Amino acid sequence: MIKFFKKKQTLLMIILVAITIRSCKTNNTIDCEIKTTEGSIYVELYPDKAPITVANFIQYVDGDLYTNSSFFRICNPANEADRKIKIEVIQGGFDNEVKDLPSINIETTKLTGIKHLNGTISMARDKPNSATNSFFICIGEQPELNFGGRRNSDGQGFAAFGKVIKGMDVVLAIQKQKDTSQYLVKPIIIKSIKRVK
Repeated sequence: MIKFFKKKQTLLMIILVAITIRSCKTNNTIDCEIKTTEGSIYVELYPDKAPITVANFIQYVDGDLYTNSSFFRICNPANEADRKIKIEVIQGGFDNEVKDLPSINIETTKLTGIKHLNGTISMARDKPNSATNSFFICIGEQPELNFGGRRNSDGQGFAAFGKVIKGMDVVLAIQKQKDTSQYLVKPIIIKSIKRVK
């Protein structure tokens, strides 16, 4: 029962943050530093375009829940060779549900207008409305991850919510790490993700 109320309270917080973000001025951005053992990646988030998704990500950031998580999965031409629809991304967050907050509704690229281009940060998911903490960063243009794209059979695509503004060299370095079936042999530790003032 206590767990149920905590989940309801967290969901209410996400909704309140999203409402606050939506009321902010147009073109507002939130900058964050993703500090890893390979170096830092700086991203800008678009709360005016993807308020629910940004509010969700910021809940994890402000709660220090990404501390000691990792980039644990990579998709590159070699390990995607057998896939019909190929992509290039690095995926980070938690590879389990231990620190998951409630899942959020998907804000598709059709709704937000944020496409999966080089450096786009987006939420990983299974079925629609199942995204929690796990996110990915695109390497190159990835149109099959947009609404109507074929990477996911439901055609909803993924919820893009920002882009890398500095540190794509770190993203590329992570993508070059040794993997087994797309999972890194030695995950790259995310020391922290913090807002940049």
